[in-house]
Amino acid sequence: YSFFQAMGSLTASQRIHDTMANRVLRAPCGWFESTPLGRIVNRFSSDLLNIDEDLMSALSGFQANLWQTLAVVLVVGGTLPWLLLPMAVVLYFAKELSGKYLRVSRETKRLDSVSKSPVFAHFGEAAAGVVTVRAYGAAARFFKESCRRCDENVRAYYYTWVANRWLNVRMELLGAAVSGGAALFVLLALGSMRATTAGLVLTYAVQITSAMAYLVRNQANCEMQMNSVERTEEFSRLPQEAPAVVEGRRPPVDWPSRGELVAEGLTLTYPSAARPALRGLTFRVPPRTRVGIVGRTGAGKSSLTAALFRLVEPEGRLEIDGLDIRAMGLADLRSRLAIVPQDPVLFKGTFRANLDPFGQASDQKLWDSLRRVKLESVVRGQGGLGAAVAEGGGNLSVGQRQLLCLARAALRRAPILVMDEATANVDPDTDELLQEALRTEFAGATVLCIAHRLHTVIYYDRVMVLERGQLAEYDSPAVLLRQKGSLFFKLCERSGDLDQLRATAEDAEASALSERG
Repeated sequence: YSFFQAMGSLTASQRIHDTMANRVLRAPCGWFESTPLGRIVNRFSSDLLNIDEDLMSALSGFQANLWQTLAVVLVVGGTLPWLLLPMAVVLYFAKELSGKYLRVSRETKRLDSVSKSPVFAHFGEAAAGVVTVRAYGAAARFFKESCRRCDENVRAYYYTWVANRWLNVRMELLGAAVSGGAALFVLLALGSMRATTAGLVLTYAVQITSAMAYLVRNQANCEMQMNSVERTEEFSRLPQEAPAVVEGRRPPVDWPSRGELVAEGLTLTYPSAARPALRGLTFRVPPRTRVGIVGRTGAGKSSLTAALFRLVEPEGRLEIDGLDIRAMGLADLRSRLAIVPQDPVLFKGTFRANLDPFGQASDQKLWDSLRRVKLESVVRGQGGLGAAVAEGGGNLSVGQRQLLCLARAALRRAPILVMDEATANVDPDTDELLQEALRTEFAGATVLCIAHRLHTVIYYDRVMVLERGQLAEYDSPAVLLRQKGSLFFKLCERSGDLDQLRATAEDAEASALSERG
Protein backbone atom coordinates (compact mmCIF):
# COMPACT_ATOMS: atom_id res chain seq x y z
CA TYR A 1 0.00 0.00 0.00
CA SER A 2 2.79 2.41 0.89
CA PHE A 3 4.49 1.75 -2.45
CA PHE A 4 1.36 2.56 -4.49
CA GLN A 5 0.71 5.59 -2.30
CA ALA A 6 4.23 6.92 -2.91
CA MET A 7 4.01 6.26 -6.65
CA GLY A 8 0.64 7.98 -6.84
CA SER A 9 2.00 10.99 -4.99
CA LEU A 10 5.04 11.18 -7.29
CA THR A 11 2.90 10.89 -10.44
CA ALA A 12 0.46 13.57 -9.27
CA SER A 13 3.30 15.92 -8.33
CA GLN A 14 5.00 15.46 -11.70
CA ARG A 15 1.78 16.12 -13.57
CA ILE A 16 1.10 19.27 -11.56
CA HIS A 17 4.64 20.53 -12.20
CA ASP A 18 4.60 19.73 -15.93
CA THR A 19 1.17 21.27 -16.45
CA MET A 20 2.10 24.40 -14.56
CA ALA A 21 5.47 24.73 -16.35
CA ASN A 22 3.88 24.32 -19.79
CA ARG A 23 1.22 26.91 -19.04
CA VAL A 24 3.72 29.42 -17.64
CA LEU A 25 6.12 29.02 -20.58
CA ARG A 26 3.26 29.61 -23.02
CA ALA A 27 1.66 32.48 -21.09
CA PRO A 28 1.36 35.87 -22.84
CA CYS A 29 4.17 38.34 -22.23
CA GLY A 30 1.73 40.75 -20.61
CA TRP A 31 1.16 38.22 -17.84
CA PHE A 32 4.86 38.27 -16.91
CA GLU A 33 4.77 42.06 -16.70
CA SER A 34 1.94 41.98 -14.16
CA THR A 35 3.17 38.95 -12.16
CA PRO A 36 6.09 39.40 -9.73
CA LEU A 37 8.98 37.00 -10.27
CA GLY A 38 8.87 36.05 -6.59
CA ARG A 39 5.35 34.69 -7.00
CA ILE A 40 6.45 32.42 -9.84
CA VAL A 41 9.47 31.23 -7.84
CA ASN A 42 7.24 30.57 -4.85
CA ARG A 43 4.90 28.36 -6.89
CA PHE A 44 7.74 26.27 -8.31
CA SER A 45 9.66 25.98 -5.03
CA SER A 46 7.68 26.20 -1.80
CA ASP A 47 4.29 25.09 -3.14
CA LEU A 48 5.70 22.14 -5.08
CA LEU A 49 7.77 21.14 -2.05
CA ASN A 50 4.58 21.04 0.04
CA ILE A 51 2.89 18.86 -2.58
CA ASP A 52 5.92 16.57 -2.94
CA GLU A 53 6.54 15.95 0.75
CA ASP A 54 4.06 17.36 3.25
CA LEU A 55 0.71 16.67 1.56
CA MET A 56 1.08 12.90 1.20
CA SER A 57 2.67 12.62 4.63
CA ALA A 58 -0.29 14.46 6.18
CA LEU A 59 -2.79 12.35 4.23
CA SER A 60 -1.11 9.11 5.34
CA GLY A 61 -1.06 10.30 8.95
CA PHE A 62 -4.74 11.27 8.79
CA GLN A 63 -5.72 7.82 7.53
CA ALA A 64 -3.67 6.06 10.19
CA ASN A 65 -5.05 8.22 13.02
CA LEU A 66 -8.61 7.84 11.75
CA TRP A 67 -8.39 4.05 11.97
CA GLN A 68 -6.67 4.31 15.35
CA THR A 69 -9.42 6.52 16.75
CA LEU A 70 -12.14 4.22 15.42
CA ALA A 71 -10.36 1.22 16.93
CA VAL A 72 -10.20 2.91 20.35
CA VAL A 73 -13.90 3.81 20.26
CA LEU A 74 -14.90 0.30 19.18
CA VAL A 75 -12.77 -1.45 21.80
CA VAL A 76 -13.86 0.79 24.67
CA GLY A 77 -17.49 0.87 23.53
CA GLY A 78 -17.59 -2.90 23.01
CA THR A 79 -16.17 -3.55 26.46
CA LEU A 80 -18.06 -0.84 28.40
CA PRO A 81 -21.10 0.16 26.28
CA TRP A 82 -22.31 2.72 28.85
CA LEU A 83 -19.03 4.60 28.30
CA LEU A 84 -20.13 5.49 24.73
CA LEU A 85 -22.38 8.31 26.00
CA PRO A 86 -19.63 10.37 27.68
CA MET A 87 -17.31 9.54 24.78
CA ALA A 88 -19.90 10.95 22.36
CA VAL A 89 -19.94 14.17 24.37
CA VAL A 90 -16.14 14.31 24.31
CA LEU A 91 -16.06 13.67 20.55
CA TYR A 92 -18.61 16.44 20.01
CA PHE A 93 -16.41 18.94 21.85
CA ALA A 94 -13.40 17.65 19.93
CA LYS A 95 -15.27 18.31 16.67
CA GLU A 96 -16.11 21.87 17.73
CA LEU A 97 -12.49 22.55 18.72
CA SER A 98 -11.18 21.09 15.51
CA GLY A 99 -13.55 23.27 13.47
CA LYS A 100 -12.21 26.42 15.10
CA TYR A 101 -8.63 25.25 14.68
CA LEU A 102 -9.15 24.38 11.02
CA ARG A 103 -10.58 27.80 10.20
CA VAL A 104 -7.62 29.56 11.81
CA SER A 105 -4.86 27.23 10.59
CA ARG A 106 -6.17 27.25 7.02
CA GLU A 107 -5.95 31.03 6.81
CA THR A 108 -2.60 31.32 8.61
CA LYS A 109 -1.14 28.77 6.17
CA ARG A 110 -2.52 30.79 3.25
CA LEU A 111 -0.96 33.95 4.74
CA ASP A 112 2.32 32.08 5.16
CA SER A 113 2.30 31.04 1.48
CA VAL A 114 1.29 34.48 0.21
CA SER A 115 3.86 36.32 2.32
CA LYS A 116 6.71 34.20 0.92
CA SER A 117 6.40 35.70 -2.57
CA PRO A 118 7.53 39.22 -1.51
CA VAL A 119 10.55 37.66 0.22
CA PHE A 120 11.61 35.83 -2.95
CA ALA A 121 10.90 38.87 -5.14
CA HIS A 122 12.90 41.28 -2.97
CA PHE A 123 15.84 38.90 -2.67
CA GLY A 124 15.90 38.32 -6.43
CA GLU A 125 15.78 42.05 -7.17
CA ALA A 126 18.54 42.78 -4.65
CA ALA A 127 20.75 39.98 -6.03
CA ALA A 128 20.23 41.16 -9.62
CA GLY A 129 21.02 44.78 -8.78
CA VAL A 130 23.62 44.24 -6.06
CA VAL A 131 26.18 46.43 -7.87
CA THR A 132 23.75 49.35 -8.05
CA VAL A 133 22.65 48.82 -4.43
CA ARG A 134 26.25 48.99 -3.21
CA ALA A 135 27.11 51.90 -5.49
CA TYR A 136 24.35 54.04 -3.95
CA GLY A 137 25.06 52.86 -0.41
CA ALA A 138 21.61 51.33 -0.07
CA ALA A 139 22.72 47.96 1.33
CA ALA A 140 21.47 48.75 4.84
CA ARG A 141 18.06 49.86 3.53
CA PHE A 142 17.69 46.70 1.45
CA PHE A 143 18.76 44.56 4.41
CA LYS A 144 16.20 46.25 6.63
CA GLU A 145 13.46 45.76 4.02
CA SER A 146 14.43 42.10 3.64
CA CYS A 147 14.20 41.60 7.41
CA ARG A 148 10.78 43.29 7.46
CA ARG A 149 9.44 40.97 4.76
CA CYS A 150 10.89 37.92 6.52
CA ASP A 151 9.22 39.04 9.75
CA GLU A 152 5.88 39.30 7.93
CA ASN A 153 6.31 35.76 6.68
CA VAL A 154 7.46 34.35 10.04
CA ARG A 155 4.54 36.05 11.79
CA ALA A 156 2.02 33.87 9.92
CA TYR A 157 4.13 30.78 10.57
CA TYR A 158 4.31 31.64 14.28
CA TYR A 159 0.55 31.95 14.63
CA THR A 160 0.10 28.62 12.86
CA TRP A 161 2.01 26.96 15.68
CA VAL A 162 0.24 29.05 18.33
CA ALA A 163 -3.07 27.64 17.06
CA ASN A 164 -1.53 24.16 17.05
CA ARG A 165 -0.56 24.45 20.71
CA TRP A 166 -4.00 25.85 21.54
CA LEU A 167 -5.59 22.75 20.06
CA ASN A 168 -3.12 20.38 21.71
CA VAL A 169 -3.84 21.69 25.24
CA ARG A 170 -7.59 21.28 24.82
CA MET A 171 -7.24 17.85 23.24
CA GLU A 172 -5.14 16.75 26.21
CA LEU A 173 -7.90 17.92 28.56
CA LEU A 174 -10.54 16.02 26.58
CA GLY A 175 -8.32 12.94 26.51
CA ALA A 176 -7.86 13.20 30.27
CA ALA A 177 -11.64 13.35 30.62
CA VAL A 178 -12.02 10.15 28.58
CA SER A 179 -9.30 8.39 30.56
CA GLY A 180 -10.79 9.53 33.87
CA GLY A 181 -14.25 8.44 32.82
CA ALA A 182 -12.97 5.03 31.77
CA ALA A 183 -11.14 4.60 35.09
CA LEU A 184 -14.30 5.59 37.00
CA PHE A 185 -16.43 3.07 35.14
CA VAL A 186 -13.80 0.37 35.71
CA LEU A 187 -13.90 1.07 39.44
CA LEU A 188 -17.69 0.90 39.48
CA ALA A 189 -17.63 -2.43 37.63
CA LEU A 190 -14.69 -3.80 39.59
CA GLY A 191 -16.56 -6.85 40.86
CA SER A 192 -18.00 -7.83 37.48
CA MET A 193 -14.99 -7.18 35.22
CA ARG A 194 -11.84 -9.20 34.82
CA ALA A 195 -8.50 -7.52 35.43
CA THR A 196 -7.34 -8.15 31.85
CA THR A 197 -10.46 -6.46 30.43
CA ALA A 198 -10.01 -3.49 32.75
CA GLY A 199 -6.39 -3.15 31.69
CA LEU A 200 -7.39 -3.28 27.99
CA VAL A 201 -10.02 -0.54 28.46
CA LEU A 202 -7.67 1.72 30.37
CA THR A 203 -4.86 1.23 27.85
CA TYR A 204 -7.06 2.15 24.88
CA ALA A 205 -8.69 5.03 26.73
CA VAL A 206 -5.27 6.59 27.33
CA GLN A 207 -4.47 6.29 23.61
CA ILE A 208 -7.49 8.31 22.55
CA THR A 209 -5.82 11.54 23.62
CA SER A 210 -3.00 11.30 21.12
CA ALA A 211 -5.23 9.67 18.50
CA MET A 212 -7.74 12.55 18.48
CA ALA A 213 -5.04 15.21 18.63
CA TYR A 214 -3.11 13.79 15.70
CA LEU A 215 -6.31 13.09 13.77
CA VAL A 216 -7.37 16.74 13.92
CA ARG A 217 -3.82 17.99 13.35
CA ASN A 218 -3.32 15.84 10.26
CA GLN A 219 -6.74 16.78 8.91
CA ALA A 220 -5.81 20.44 9.30
CA ASN A 221 -2.40 19.78 7.76
CA CYS A 222 -4.07 18.16 4.74
CA GLU A 223 -6.29 21.19 4.25
CA MET A 224 -3.35 23.56 4.71
CA GLN A 225 -1.24 21.72 2.15
CA MET A 226 -4.17 21.75 -0.26
CA ASN A 227 -3.61 25.52 -0.34
CA SER A 228 -0.51 24.75 -2.38
CA VAL A 229 -2.55 22.62 -4.79
CA GLU A 230 -5.04 25.46 -5.10
CA ARG A 231 -2.26 27.96 -5.83
CA THR A 232 -0.63 25.72 -8.45
CA GLU A 233 -4.05 25.12 -10.00
CA GLU A 234 -4.25 28.87 -10.61
CA PHE A 235 -1.04 28.69 -12.67
CA SER A 236 -2.35 25.61 -14.47
CA ARG A 237 -5.24 27.65 -15.91
CA LEU A 238 -3.29 30.61 -17.24
CA PRO A 239 -4.32 32.15 -20.57
CA GLN A 240 -2.10 31.05 -23.43
CA GLU A 241 -0.45 32.62 -26.43
CA ALA A 242 -1.51 31.73 -29.95
CA PRO A 243 -0.44 28.26 -31.18
CA ALA A 244 3.21 27.80 -32.11
CA VAL A 245 2.25 26.23 -35.45
CA VAL A 246 -1.01 26.57 -37.37
CA GLU A 247 -1.29 23.71 -39.83
CA GLY A 248 -2.54 24.81 -43.22
CA ARG A 249 -1.23 28.33 -42.69
CA ARG A 250 2.48 27.70 -42.47
CA PRO A 251 4.65 30.09 -44.52
CA PRO A 252 6.97 28.83 -47.29
CA VAL A 253 10.42 27.62 -46.30
CA ASP A 254 12.11 30.67 -47.85
CA TRP A 255 9.71 33.17 -46.28
CA PRO A 256 10.39 36.08 -45.91
CA SER A 257 12.63 36.37 -48.95
CA ARG A 258 12.39 40.13 -49.56
CA GLY A 259 11.58 41.69 -46.20
CA GLU A 260 8.67 43.89 -47.26
CA LEU A 261 6.51 45.08 -44.36
CA VAL A 262 2.99 46.48 -44.82
CA ALA A 263 0.72 47.73 -42.01
CA GLU A 264 -2.82 48.99 -42.37
CA GLY A 265 -4.88 50.23 -39.43
CA LEU A 266 -2.43 48.66 -36.97
CA THR A 267 -3.65 49.03 -33.39
CA LEU A 268 -2.18 47.53 -30.24
CA THR A 269 -3.56 47.67 -26.71
CA TYR A 270 -1.79 46.19 -23.69
CA PRO A 271 -4.02 44.09 -21.41
CA SER A 272 -3.36 46.34 -18.41
CA ALA A 273 -3.84 49.62 -20.31
CA ALA A 274 -7.03 51.54 -20.92
CA ARG A 275 -5.79 53.26 -24.08
CA PRO A 276 -4.13 51.70 -27.12
CA ALA A 277 -0.36 52.11 -27.41
CA LEU A 278 -0.60 52.14 -31.23
CA ARG A 279 -3.56 53.67 -33.02
CA GLY A 280 -4.31 53.05 -36.66
CA LEU A 281 -0.78 52.92 -38.09
CA THR A 282 -0.64 52.59 -41.87
CA PHE A 283 2.73 52.39 -43.65
CA ARG A 284 4.85 50.35 -46.03
CA VAL A 285 8.50 49.42 -45.61
CA PRO A 286 10.00 48.46 -48.99
CA PRO A 287 12.28 45.42 -49.19
CA ARG A 288 15.85 45.84 -47.93
CA THR A 289 15.15 49.27 -46.43
CA ARG A 290 16.65 50.65 -43.25
CA VAL A 291 14.04 52.50 -41.20
CA GLY A 292 14.76 54.48 -38.07
CA ILE A 293 11.89 54.72 -35.57
CA VAL A 294 12.03 57.77 -33.30
CA GLY A 295 9.73 59.65 -30.98
CA ARG A 296 9.31 60.79 -27.42
CA THR A 297 9.18 58.35 -24.52
CA GLY A 298 5.82 56.57 -24.60
CA ALA A 299 5.20 57.36 -28.27
CA GLY A 300 4.82 53.65 -29.09
CA LYS A 301 8.23 52.75 -30.55
CA SER A 302 8.75 49.51 -28.60
CA SER A 303 5.05 48.69 -29.01
CA LEU A 304 5.69 48.37 -32.73
CA THR A 305 8.19 45.61 -31.93
CA ALA A 306 5.63 43.95 -29.67
CA ALA A 307 3.15 43.97 -32.55
CA LEU A 308 5.67 42.63 -35.07
CA PHE A 309 6.64 39.68 -32.84
CA ARG A 310 3.07 39.34 -31.55
CA LEU A 311 4.16 39.67 -27.95
CA VAL A 312 0.77 41.33 -27.65
CA GLU A 313 -1.83 40.44 -30.27
CA PRO A 314 -2.41 43.49 -32.52
CA GLU A 315 -5.49 44.52 -34.45
CA GLY A 316 -5.57 45.54 -38.09
CA ARG A 317 -3.45 44.17 -40.92
CA LEU A 318 0.27 43.50 -40.65
CA GLU A 319 1.90 41.64 -43.53
CA ILE A 320 5.43 40.50 -44.30
CA ASP A 321 6.04 39.65 -47.95
CA GLY A 322 2.30 39.47 -48.54
CA LEU A 323 1.48 37.06 -45.68
CA ASP A 324 -0.62 38.16 -42.72
CA ILE A 325 1.47 37.42 -39.63
CA ARG A 326 -1.65 37.16 -37.46
CA ALA A 327 -2.77 34.04 -39.31
CA MET A 328 0.39 31.96 -38.82
CA GLY A 329 1.83 30.26 -35.74
CA LEU A 330 4.11 32.12 -33.39
CA ALA A 331 7.04 29.74 -33.88
CA ASP A 332 6.86 30.17 -37.65
CA LEU A 333 6.79 33.95 -37.26
CA ARG A 334 9.41 34.53 -34.59
CA SER A 335 11.90 32.01 -35.97
CA ARG A 336 12.12 33.99 -39.24
CA LEU A 337 12.86 37.35 -37.59
CA ALA A 338 15.90 38.60 -35.64
CA ILE A 339 16.06 41.11 -32.82
CA VAL A 340 18.74 42.82 -30.77
CA PRO A 341 17.03 44.12 -27.61
CA GLN A 342 17.95 47.10 -25.47
CA ASP A 343 19.00 44.83 -22.62
CA PRO A 344 21.23 42.09 -24.11
CA VAL A 345 19.99 38.63 -23.20
CA LEU A 346 22.80 36.17 -22.47
CA PHE A 347 22.59 32.88 -20.62
CA LYS A 348 25.01 31.15 -18.31
CA GLY A 349 26.92 28.70 -20.47
CA THR A 350 29.45 28.92 -23.27
CA PHE A 351 29.91 31.37 -26.12
CA ARG A 352 28.90 28.58 -28.49
CA ALA A 353 25.62 27.95 -26.65
CA ASN A 354 24.78 31.66 -26.58
CA LEU A 355 25.49 32.16 -30.27
CA ASP A 356 23.83 28.96 -31.47
CA PRO A 357 21.45 27.61 -28.78
CA PHE A 358 20.12 24.83 -31.04
CA GLY A 359 23.51 23.67 -32.34
CA GLN A 360 22.68 24.26 -36.00
CA ALA A 361 25.84 26.09 -37.15
CA SER A 362 29.43 24.95 -37.51
CA ASP A 363 32.29 26.49 -35.52
CA GLN A 364 33.55 28.16 -38.68
CA LYS A 365 30.26 30.01 -39.09
CA LEU A 366 30.35 31.03 -35.46
CA TRP A 367 33.83 32.49 -35.83
CA ASP A 368 32.77 34.26 -39.02
CA SER A 369 29.85 35.94 -37.24
CA LEU A 370 32.13 37.00 -34.38
CA ARG A 371 34.70 38.33 -36.83
CA ARG A 372 32.09 40.44 -38.59
CA VAL A 373 31.14 42.23 -35.36
CA LYS A 374 34.77 42.64 -34.22
CA LEU A 375 34.44 40.21 -31.30
CA GLU A 376 36.76 37.43 -32.45
CA SER A 377 39.73 38.65 -30.41
CA VAL A 378 37.58 39.08 -27.30
CA VAL A 379 36.23 35.51 -27.47
CA ARG A 380 39.68 34.05 -28.18
CA GLY A 381 41.02 36.00 -25.23
CA GLN A 382 38.35 34.44 -23.02
CA GLY A 383 39.34 30.93 -24.13
CA GLY A 384 37.41 30.28 -27.35
CA LEU A 385 33.87 29.20 -28.12
CA GLY A 386 33.88 26.77 -25.21
CA ALA A 387 34.72 29.50 -22.69
CA ALA A 388 32.16 30.29 -20.03
CA VAL A 389 29.73 33.20 -20.20
CA ALA A 390 28.57 34.34 -16.77
CA GLU A 391 24.90 34.74 -15.90
CA GLY A 392 23.58 37.69 -17.91
CA GLY A 393 27.01 38.13 -19.53
CA GLY A 394 28.56 39.43 -16.31
CA ASN A 395 32.12 38.80 -17.56
CA LEU A 396 31.56 41.03 -20.62
CA SER A 397 31.03 44.76 -20.98
CA VAL A 398 27.62 46.09 -22.02
CA GLY A 399 28.93 46.88 -25.49
CA GLN A 400 30.41 43.40 -25.90
CA ARG A 401 27.09 41.86 -24.86
CA GLN A 402 25.28 43.87 -27.51
CA LEU A 403 27.82 42.88 -30.15
CA LEU A 404 27.42 39.24 -29.14
CA CYS A 405 23.65 39.55 -29.56
CA LEU A 406 24.22 41.14 -32.97
CA ALA A 407 26.53 38.26 -33.91
CA ARG A 408 23.78 35.84 -32.91
CA ALA A 409 21.31 37.72 -35.13
CA ALA A 410 23.82 37.81 -38.02
CA LEU A 411 24.29 34.05 -37.72
CA ARG A 412 20.62 33.48 -38.50
CA ARG A 413 20.73 35.59 -41.69
CA ALA A 414 17.17 36.79 -41.07
CA PRO A 415 15.76 39.07 -43.78
CA ILE A 416 14.25 41.36 -41.12
CA LEU A 417 16.24 42.69 -38.17
CA VAL A 418 14.77 44.74 -35.33
CA MET A 419 17.07 46.87 -33.18
CA ASP A 420 15.08 47.84 -30.09
CA GLU A 421 17.15 50.73 -28.67
CA ALA A 422 20.16 48.42 -28.81
CA THR A 423 22.60 51.35 -28.60
CA ALA A 424 20.92 53.17 -25.70
CA ASN A 425 23.35 51.86 -23.06
CA VAL A 426 26.61 51.76 -25.02
CA ASP A 427 29.32 54.33 -25.62
CA PRO A 428 29.67 56.15 -28.97
CA ASP A 429 32.58 53.94 -30.09
CA THR A 430 30.54 50.74 -29.56
CA ASP A 431 27.60 52.42 -31.24
CA GLU A 432 29.77 53.05 -34.28
CA LEU A 433 30.87 49.38 -34.28
CA LEU A 434 27.24 48.28 -34.21
CA GLN A 435 26.26 50.60 -37.04
CA GLU A 436 29.22 49.53 -39.15
CA ALA A 437 28.27 45.88 -38.66
CA LEU A 438 24.70 46.72 -39.67
CA ARG A 439 25.86 48.47 -42.83
CA THR A 440 28.05 45.57 -43.92
CA GLU A 441 26.39 42.40 -42.62
CA PHE A 442 22.75 43.41 -43.02
CA ALA A 443 23.06 45.35 -46.25
CA GLY A 444 20.50 43.09 -47.92
CA ALA A 445 18.08 42.96 -44.98
CA THR A 446 15.23 45.15 -43.84
CA VAL A 447 16.33 46.89 -40.64
CA LEU A 448 13.95 48.53 -38.17
CA CYS A 449 15.97 50.50 -35.63
CA ILE A 450 14.33 52.07 -32.59
CA ALA A 451 16.69 54.74 -31.32
CA HIS A 452 16.93 57.71 -28.98
CA ARG A 453 20.22 58.83 -30.48
CA LEU A 454 19.41 60.62 -33.72
CA HIS A 455 23.00 60.09 -34.95
CA THR A 456 22.19 56.37 -35.04
CA VAL A 457 19.43 56.65 -37.68
CA ILE A 458 20.27 59.89 -39.51
CA TYR A 459 21.83 58.03 -42.46
CA TYR A 460 18.99 55.49 -42.72
CA ASP A 461 16.78 55.29 -45.81
CA ARG A 462 13.70 56.44 -43.96
CA VAL A 463 12.64 57.72 -40.56
CA MET A 464 9.33 56.94 -38.90
CA VAL A 465 8.27 59.51 -36.30
CA LEU A 466 5.67 58.30 -33.80
CA GLU A 467 3.63 60.62 -31.61
CA ARG A 468 1.17 59.32 -29.00
CA GLY A 469 0.84 55.99 -30.74
CA GLN A 470 0.18 57.47 -34.17
CA LEU A 471 2.34 57.77 -37.27
CA ALA A 472 3.19 61.47 -37.44
CA GLU A 473 5.86 61.48 -40.17
CA TYR A 474 7.43 58.94 -42.50
CA ASP A 475 10.07 59.94 -45.06
CA SER A 476 13.81 60.14 -45.57
CA PRO A 477 15.79 62.08 -42.93
CA ALA A 478 16.93 64.67 -45.49
CA VAL A 479 13.37 65.39 -46.64
CA LEU A 480 12.07 65.75 -43.09
CA LEU A 481 14.92 68.08 -42.12
CA ARG A 482 14.02 70.36 -45.01
CA GLN A 483 10.61 70.85 -43.39
CA LYS A 484 11.26 73.19 -40.48
CA GLY A 485 7.85 72.50 -39.00
CA SER A 486 8.29 68.75 -38.88
CA LEU A 487 8.54 66.86 -35.59
CA PHE A 488 11.80 65.27 -36.74
CA PHE A 489 13.28 68.71 -37.36
CA LYS A 490 12.30 69.77 -33.84
CA LEU A 491 13.81 66.62 -32.35
CA CYS A 492 17.09 67.28 -34.17
CA GLU A 493 17.02 70.94 -33.17
CA ARG A 494 16.41 70.02 -29.53
CA SER A 495 19.42 67.68 -29.59
CA GLY A 496 21.77 70.63 -30.28
CA ASP A 497 23.38 68.94 -33.32
CA LEU A 498 21.01 70.14 -36.01
CA ASP A 499 23.66 71.28 -38.48
CA GLN A 500 25.71 68.11 -38.17
CA LEU A 501 22.64 65.91 -38.46
CA ARG A 502 21.43 67.82 -41.52
CA ALA A 503 24.83 67.49 -43.21
CA THR A 504 24.96 63.76 -42.48
CA ALA A 505 21.44 63.27 -43.85
CA GLU A 506 22.27 65.19 -47.04
CA ASP A 507 25.46 63.16 -47.55
CA ALA A 508 23.57 59.90 -47.01
CA GLU A 509 20.89 60.94 -49.51
CA ALA A 510 23.52 61.90 -52.08
CA SER A 511 25.31 58.57 -51.61
CA ALA A 512 22.05 56.67 -52.02
CA LEU A 513 21.19 58.55 -55.21
CA SER A 514 24.65 57.92 -56.68
CA GLU A 515 24.37 54.19 -55.91
CA ARG A 516 21.00 54.01 -57.63
CA GLY A 517 22.29 56.02 -60.58
